[in-house]
Amino acid sequence: MDGSEPLSSITSLKLANAERRIRHVFVRDLVTQAHIGVWDHEKNGGQRVRINVDLEVDDSADHGDQIENVVCYNRVIEGIRAILSAGHINLAETLAERIADISLDDRRVRAARVRVEKLDVVAEATSVGIEIERRKAC
Repeated sequence: MDGSEPLSSITSLKLANAERRIRHVFVRDLVTQAHIGVWDHEKNGGQRVRINVDLEVDDSADHGDQIENVVCYNRVIEGIRAILSAGHINLAETLAERIADISLDDRRVRAARVRVEKLDVVAEATSVGIEIERRKAC
């Protein structure tokens, strides 16, 4: 597997909810290079990671068909790229936390679920990694 195959093991979350006025914004299976890891061999270059982000977004305002009125998945991806370009990260947990933090910076995002998978660490495994969920205090 090269990380480009669709994942059947990740079930799409059912976050969207009309009664609670929640929209589900997501980034699915973003495969990119990251300078990540605590071991010496991981500090000498990049390695492939797959990132999934699910956001629970306030859907109470009319978006008016205007990009500035919605949580834009492209801005989420740009934020991930900015985190990755800032330098080496030791832990997948740290990367996941930083992605959740930038997502929750948008006032409309109520909760973020982030999965970070390292794709080439264990030969017998498709991936290893971490998944977190963070929610704003009400």
